Amino acid sequence: MDAESVYRQLGRLIETMPDFYSGKAWSADTHTWVGRADAIVTQGGDESDRIEWRTATSLLELQPHNAISLMIRILYRVLAAAELKAPAGAKGTFIPVGSSFDAFAALTKLLGVAARDILIVDPYMDETALTEFGGSVPPSIPLRLLSDQSSVKPSLASAAKAWVAQHGAARPLGVRLAPPKALHDRVILIDGKTAWTLTQSLKDFAKRAPAEIVRTDDTAALKISAYEAVWSTATVVI
Repeated sequence: MDAESVYRQLGRLIETMPDFYSGKAWSADTHTWVGRADAIVTQGGDESDRIEWRTATSLLELQPHNAISLMIRILYRVLAAAELKAPAGAKGTFIPVGSSFDAFAALTKLLGVAARDILIVDPYMDETALTEFGGSVPPSIPLRLLSDQSSVKPSLASAAKAWVAQHGAARPLGVRLAPPKALHDRVILIDGKTAWTLTQSLKDFAKRAPAEIVRTDDTAALKISAYEAVWSTATVVI
């Protein structure tokens, strides 16, 4: 696998890591997870990673806690090495848990490249979309926020009104609410051309679990078309 594939797959793997320390018997999903980790380290790691990984897996039955700790360290090491080799556009898109600044930096970098328009879709959106990330949108670039009538947080509307009162046309803002359960993704659409999927809502991003920003080139056109259609019929807040 190329470095970007290793980086993205390891990011997803770490994000879905089972709770090995719960004391419960391993499920089929846990065995599947270990098998996927083995395949990625075998293909994406260097020789020392592969040797150390084999050592760790051989200890799983005799010293499970030590083995699991070693496996996790190896996964993060291979992830870091793959990130260094990955294309610039892929770097920083996997955010470890608790890395609030890394999450902020990755998302603000993404928003800062917009040249025409930004549409953020998040069923559980709150004021965070504006208070933490709104300032990263270049001046005069329209920012549109689309959330769900049944799950949006009340703080979004009040933050949006304050935003408009302060910035007016200098930082254009639109907020709309889709019908209940109409939104199934958390996405950022840039300039009507690129689509990025977020594995968590903005308000929780990387705070309690690892998160990832995934560029969806294969389905970008479909996502953009679908969410523009939802936007066009959604209830206007601002």
